[in-house]
Amino acid sequence: MRENSCCLGKAVFIPSIWTHKIAAVNVTIENILLIGSILLIISIVVGKTSYKFGVPTLVLFLFVGILAGSEGLAGIHFSNLKVAQFVGIVALNFILFSGGLDTSWQSIKPVLWQGVTLSTIGVLITAISLGLFVWQVTDFSLYEGLLLGAIVSSTDAAAVFSILRSKSLALKSRIRPTLELESGSNDPMAYVLTIAFLGLVVNPDQSIWTIFPLFLRQMMIGACMGFLFGVSSKYVINKLDIGFDGLYPVLVIGLMLLNFSSTDLFGGNGFLSVYLAAVYLGNQEFIHKKTVLKMFDGLAWLMQIVLFLTLGLLVVPSQIIPLMGIGMIISLFLILIARPVGVFLSLLPFKMKHRRRWYISWVGLRGAVPIVFATYPLIAGIEKASIIFNIVFFISVTSVLLQGTTLSYIAKLFHVALPEKVKQRLPMDLLLSDNPKAEMEKIQITENSSVLGKQIVELNFPRTSLIAMIEHNGKYSIPAGTTKIKAGDVLYVLSENNDSLKKVYDSLNLKNSEKKTSSNED
Repeated sequence: MRENSCCLGKAVFIPSIWTHKIAAVNVTIENILLIGSILLIISIVVGKTSYKFGVPTLVLFLFVGILAGSEGLAGIHFSNLKVAQFVGIVALNFILFSGGLDTSWQSIKPVLWQGVTLSTIGVLITAISLGLFVWQVTDFSLYEGLLLGAIVSSTDAAAVFSILRSKSLALKSRIRPTLELESGSNDPMAYVLTIAFLGLVVNPDQSIWTIFPLFLRQMMIGACMGFLFGVSSKYVINKLDIGFDGLYPVLVIGLMLLNFSSTDLFGGNGFLSVYLAAVYLGNQEFIHKKTVLKMFDGLAWLMQIVLFLTLGLLVVPSQIIPLMGIGMIISLFLILIARPVGVFLSLLPFKMKHRRRWYISWVGLRGAVPIVFATYPLIAGIEKASIIFNIVFFISVTSVLLQGTTLSYIAKLFHVALPEKVKQRLPMDLLLSDNPKAEMEKIQITENSSVLGKQIVELNFPRTSLIAMIEHNGKYSIPAGTTKIKAGDVLYVLSENNDSLKKVYDSLNLKNSEKKTSSNED
């Protein structure tokens, strides 16, 4: 199958991927920017109001792309699969990296093994269960069925992060960090399975046991590279004196892309490496951390919009309609049987109430990631590539519409939702709220202090505390990560609780007598 033969029509490249069906309009670079900016603004405006009607934002982005596509109102023809795949890979890098930066080690540590088990064994069981079902109910071969199962086996990080956070769901017993850890870390497993089963479809004489060495190599190299890049990124950011504050976020982007491409070059899983590096980096202190976090949060949203718009443009609705029947059967089997089987079997070693397992099963949202993975069979040119792509698209849409709109209702149904008055809060939310347990402390830095001359980023402050202000010679300033501690400084420290405050004193190397002195002065 040729690159542009996926039943999407022939593309006229201006310069490479865009055309417009209205002949009177001269398509130029400016028009492309005009169309792109209009679609972006429409997506944001529509997404802002979508939750009033209970519709997930990401689905709206997707439908805006479809309406602008070849069979939509704008009639934009887009059929370059390699470009779509490239956009998908770059977007996933930003989405996973942003999710990793926002992941608190303290919150995921108690559920680490549950999340890892779900993102590996759970994904494998889900893929095999669905693959065998597809093999039985369609004319797909065994390997083609397993390929389809692998493509839709992982939950989508963009969908889970955006829906959970926008709905502000408060869940019992660390269910939320488990879900976010799983969705952020299970794409690598689905990617490995997709590549492995695609290889078996293309070369059916190849042994199925070749999957295991591929899996081990991808995961081990990806994990090692992720940790190494996380450590080295922190060192480079803090030690490299760029001179321009605005270039630090750009440096982080460069390090992220270098991480992904280098890991892939060595045969590892780049998605896993990027996510792990971001988790490590997000739990460390580095220069301009707040700026980097805010920038990546915005870029993650931009990439989600661009990704869904691109995939929406790639879809031809008339090709999906004939497959809606079998697509609905496969989708329901995935949601009601394959996903729960994967969750229950993978979580057998852990103590957990059944209603919590059922809720984790329900939050098996599929989104853009499976659609991106579905472009791999198209580019490889296998016989049923177009059918697989369209079924995957239908599964993703029905999953987000059915599961995404009912998360709050199902949480109440299974009694895993917390009452509004006891909603869990993130550490930084506690710091910035009127929490009665929050601690504000004035700490005097003496001339013999061991932290003199150190930058704030080097103090290893706990994540639940921050230096809100520094007083020096009667003048007040808001510190940055590069601010150096001087003799006579008075640090105004805001901490979540007394335990966090004790860690602040430890990071400043203050003795017990000094602690009492500073407290008495207050």
